[in-house]
Amino acid sequence: MSIDERLAELGYVLPAVGTAKGNYKLAVRSGNLIFTAGHIAANTNGELYAGKVGKDFTTQEAYDIAHHVALSILATLKQELGDLNKIKRIVKIVGFVNCTDDFTAQPSVINGASDTFAKVLGEHGIGARSAVGTNALPLNAPVEIEAVVEIEE
Repeated sequence: MSIDERLAELGYVLPAVGTAKGNYKLAVRSGNLIFTAGHIAANTNGELYAGKVGKDFTTQEAYDIAHHVALSILATLKQELGDLNKIKRIVKIVGFVNCTDDFTAQPSVINGASDTFAKVLGEHGIGARSAVGTNALPLNAPVEIEAVVEIEE
């Protein structure tokens, strides 16, 4: 089954690929690796999610936002590669959670992305991971995620 077929089976729709919000690229290849810039997510109206987890968003809501960030990363990879079947594996994701000082469930939030990659890519979607809490993110995003992805040459 192709990755596009798997996405459809799961009912996942890739969002439009955003544009860089500064002087950087959304993805850069180096050998058989692609390094993505940090990605954030928009709601169904195209408005960026904004706010702090633990204040404006629950852990579950932030999990769902991380899921949308993972779909955004897949959209960028599809634009870069032309075909998501060229993905060999997710090597690592780094997730940042804009949260209150007392919030400690960052791994549960970033599971939203990890679970999405695993559902779409199977065992190849499970890589190394970091989940970090921070006091602020660009554009007041609640979640930002970057990925390192190995591709077929």
